[in-house]
Amino acid sequence: MLSLEEGFRTFTGGILEKILKRTTNRLWKSVSFGILTTTMMQSSSLVSVIAISFLGSGLIGLAQGIGIVFGANLGTTTGAWLVAGFGLKVKISAYAMPMLVFGVMLLFQKSRQLKGMGYVLLGLGFLFLGIYYMKEGFEAFKDTINLAEYAVPGYRGLFLFVLIGVVATVIMQSSHATLVLIITALAAQQITYENALALAIGANIGTTITAILGSLSSNEQGKRLAGAHLIFNAVTGLIAIILMQPLMQAVDIMSVYVGIGAKNYTLKLAVFHTFFNLIGILVMLPFVDRLVVFLERLIPKVPDHFAKPKYLNDSALEFSDTALEALRMETLHIYSKGTEIIAHGLLLKKHDIFSNKKLKHVINGRNTRGEYDVNDAYDHYIKSLYAALLQFISRMPSHSHVLPQVDNVRFCNQAIILTLKDVKHLQKNMLKFMVSTNPDIRKEYNQIRRRIAKVLRRLEKIREGEQSLLTHDALDSMLKKNNEFLHRRLDKMIRHGQITADMAISLMNDSNYAHNIIGNLIEINRRLILPDGQIKNGVEA
Repeated sequence: MLSLEEGFRTFTGGILEKILKRTTNRLWKSVSFGILTTTMMQSSSLVSVIAISFLGSGLIGLAQGIGIVFGANLGTTTGAWLVAGFGLKVKISAYAMPMLVFGVMLLFQKSRQLKGMGYVLLGLGFLFLGIYYMKEGFEAFKDTINLAEYAVPGYRGLFLFVLIGVVATVIMQSSHATLVLIITALAAQQITYENALALAIGANIGTTITAILGSLSSNEQGKRLAGAHLIFNAVTGLIAIILMQPLMQAVDIMSVYVGIGAKNYTLKLAVFHTFFNLIGILVMLPFVDRLVVFLERLIPKVPDHFAKPKYLNDSALEFSDTALEALRMETLHIYSKGTEIIAHGLLLKKHDIFSNKKLKHVINGRNTRGEYDVNDAYDHYIKSLYAALLQFISRMPSHSHVLPQVDNVRFCNQAIILTLKDVKHLQKNMLKFMVSTNPDIRKEYNQIRRRIAKVLRRLEKIREGEQSLLTHDALDSMLKKNNEFLHRRLDKMIRHGQITADMAISLMNDSNYAHNIIGNLIEINRRLILPDGQIKNGVEA
């Protein structure tokens, strides 16, 4: 199971995010995704941990994650069919050795994908070999010890063997491994059919422990998904226990219909395992929205601390896609906090800038506030977040295909820092001239504040998808024209004696700071949010 997990981890780079967006945008698609991935990986625990990683890094929503978990529970039943229908019918060890040989050969290749395939072949080879040895081991046991003599009938036996199934799965951290053990023991008549069914129910419940352990390092979203997994498997197990006799009768009817022999208990176990998981999905699917609301109340959102990373958690490091998305989302988090500092540095409030109020009224209404220490805010908040982000990057797997995206994230964070430093420089003269008796210089600095605030507002609307596309080059051209217009206006104001030469020099320098601030804000958004190197219409300097 470890080799299979390691193999499939190598295939989570690059294309996985695109597949997720297309295959989990509807609940039924999320369920299908869970079924297919678990069928391929033969590990519902791994799929659950993957889903928690995706959810914790913001790649999917809670409802989609719940759908994947539901599908994973049904997908894991294919393991029972594989072992009961194929593993016990043929000499499976004959297939195991070639897989192990080719797996080892591929493991020494340089290509990441070939290494991943090597791990998958090794995992399947060890799985097939394990099934063969367990089958042979129980056959040898049969001659000396008959475990079936310790069978416990009735509901007492049902609850006892459910508990044993839970404990066995918790110890092995794999319901699939427990099922293989159950089926091989059943085939060797070391356990009774009824006790085997109870063990299968216990294995289904016990597999949630892996998801719970995986969620401990995740954020509140990951913990909610682990809670959903526990609730679903517990409800499914309870339904199976209550409806044990009707389910066994349904299995007998279905077995006759599909041609499974009355004494073929291993395949009948696979039918039972499929039945009760399918019933659990049908019962729980209509209540997904209510389950989401319940879990959000049960595990509330952690208050957003200004200096605490929001998306950087250990579960996001499981896969390159989730790690990259966590980096992107955390950079947006830093950007959001940075815009708050920018707003305060301009003697404004962020919620006023992003409101529907006219910027002219916002600017004129807030021009007498005291000085805001941009440098102190950077040291206490942005610096600590950036340090946490760099620490997170140092812990990421060093795969070549993620390096360009990581460099892009670094660039954006450095641009945020440079922007805040420019705001600090701009603030020095702005505070001085905002209280000047000269109305013309006050007007010019209010215009600078308005330009930056307008860009912040337009970029926020871009993020919300409210504007049409405009190329980045066209926007740069617009900024350049605005600068040229400013220089002509300054010359005119000096000639007419409206401002002094010293005022003009300060204003030119501060206009350059404003130009850099606006350019950095646009570039950050272009790299983190906007598609195809384009930026949306209406952003003006």
